[in-house]
Amino acid sequence: MRTFIAIDLDEEIKKNISELLRKLDRGSKNIKWVKPQGMHLTLKFLGEVTKERIGEVETVLKNIAKEYRPFPLDLMGTGIFPPGSQSPRILWLGVRQSDTLIEIQSSLENKLEKLHFPKEKRTYHPHLTLGRVKIPHHLESILSILDQHRENEFGHMTVSRLTLFLSTLKPTGAEYTKLSEFPLG
Repeated sequence: MRTFIAIDLDEEIKKNISELLRKLDRGSKNIKWVKPQGMHLTLKFLGEVTKERIGEVETVLKNIAKEYRPFPLDLMGTGIFPPGSQSPRILWLGVRQSDTLIEIQSSLENKLEKLHFPKEKRTYHPHLTLGRVKIPHHLESILSILDQHRENEFGHMTVSRLTLFLSTLKPTGAEYTKLSEFPLG
C-alpha cells in the first residue's frame, strides 16, 4: 500500500484554496492541479508499506500524537519551487512557521527511521502543493496571479489529529483514503 502521514485540512480552508485554484486555472494543460479532496499537509511520505508494517507505523503515530497538544496552523502566502525560477516545477501555498509542526515532523522522521523508513534528506518546508507544472511554458499570467497572493491568508485551523493516508494512483490522479487517525494530546 502506498501511504503517507499528513494533517487533513478543515473544509473552510479547502474552500478558500479552491477559490484560489479557480483564479489560477485558466485552462492551462501545462499544470496538473490538486483536487480539493486531495488537499492535506504532508508530514512524511512512506511509500509502499505492507499490511503487516502498517501496525508498526500506527504505533509510532499513536505515541507521537500523545506527546503533543492540539496546535494552531495558519495557511498564508504562495510561491514556487524552485524559488525565483521562470520554469517552476511546483506551485504552492505556504504555512506560517510553527515550532510544534516542525517538532512533530522531526519526531516522525526519527522514530520511523528506526523502523527502516529512510529519513528525508531535504529540510522540511511545510507547504501545500497547488499544482505540478508539466510543461513550463506560457505561465506568465498564472505566476502573476500567484505573486498577487504571496502575502494573503487562506485560513486558520487547530490541528487536533495526525492521519495515515492510503494513496491510490489512477489515470485521473491520486485518490486518498484515510486509513487511521490519531488525536493529539
